[in-house]
Amino acid sequence: MPDARKAQPAGGPRSPQRPKPSEREKPEPQAKAGDHVLDRLSHALHAMRPSERRVASVVLADPGAVVGMSMAALAEAAHVSEPTVMRFCASVGFNGFQAFKFGLAQALALGKPVTHSAIELDDEPAELITKIFDHTLNSVDGARRSLDAHSVADAIALLLAADDVLFVGQGASGLLAQDAVQKGVLFGVPCAAPIDPHQAFMSAAMATPRTVVVAISNTGRTTTVLEVAARAKQSGAKVIALVGGPSPLLDLADTGIVLQTSEDTNMYTPTISRLAGLVLIDVLATGVAIRRGPQHLERLRQMKGALSVFRGSTSDPDDV
Repeated sequence: MPDARKAQPAGGPRSPQRPKPSEREKPEPQAKAGDHVLDRLSHALHAMRPSERRVASVVLADPGAVVGMSMAALAEAAHVSEPTVMRFCASVGFNGFQAFKFGLAQALALGKPVTHSAIELDDEPAELITKIFDHTLNSVDGARRSLDAHSVADAIALLLAADDVLFVGQGASGLLAQDAVQKGVLFGVPCAAPIDPHQAFMSAAMATPRTVVVAISNTGRTTTVLEVAARAKQSGAKVIALVGGPSPLLDLADTGIVLQTSEDTNMYTPTISRLAGLVLIDVLATGVAIRRGPQHLERLRQMKGALSVFRGSTSDPDDV
C-alpha cells in the first residue's frame, strides 16, 4: 500500500510552511537607519484610525512600560482589540508586536526624543526648554548616525577638484548657502551664493566643467533650486545635493548627501534641519581644507591672525 504522505501529485497544492521563530516579526526593511521609533510614531499619527491612535497614546505616554507589556495588556490599556494592536505595529513599520517592542527598546536606549507634538499649550518655560532642547539634541544626533560617510567623502572629492563653487538654496536652505560662503576661505576657491534666483540661474548658465554646484533643499523639490541645478548640469558642472531624503534633486545630482532630521516643518521653523545642515557644511569645509595640505592651512592660520588684529581682539597676529 503506497504511503499516503507521498500520494500527492508533483506540483499539487501544498500547505504553506510555517516560518521559523527567527524569521518571525522582524522590523520591516523600510525602517531607515537612525530613524527613531517614537519619531515615526508621531509622524504616522495623522494617518491612523482612531482605535490605533488610542494605542499610540498609550505608547507615547509611557514607552518604557509598553516595552514590558504583552499584546493583550497593551490592548486592554488602550481599550482596543489585539488585531488593532497588530495594525498599529504595521502602521509604524513593523510586522509584529515583538518586533515593535524590540525597536521601541532600542529607541529608548538611544534616548527618547520629545517631538513638538508633545508640547502642551500650558507648558511652562522650564518644560519648553527641556522638551525642545532634548528633541533638538536627539534629532541632530540621529542625523549624525544616519549620515553616509561615503557620500560625504565623494562630495569632498568633488569640492577639492573644483575651480569655483556655487551654493544654491531658498528660504531656510538659502541661509545654509550664505553660511557656506562665509567659509569660502576653507574651500580655497571662489565661492558664491546669490540670493536672487535669477542671479543663481545666470551663474549656473555660466558654469564650467570645473564648477561644483551645491544645491541645498530639505525637501529636494524646491522648483528654483531644481531648475538652477539642472541648468548647471547642462553647462557641464558637477552637482552635489544636500537633501532630507529621496527626491528629484537627489536623482539629478552627481553626488547626494541625505541628512535625515525629525521635525514638523509644516508648523514650526525648520531649526533642526538648519542646525544639522550647518554642521554638515562645517564637515565639508574642514574636509576640503585639511586635504589642501600644509601650505593652505598655514595661509588660513595667518589669515585668522590678521583678522584678529583687524577686529581688535588681539595685538599679535601669531596669537591665534
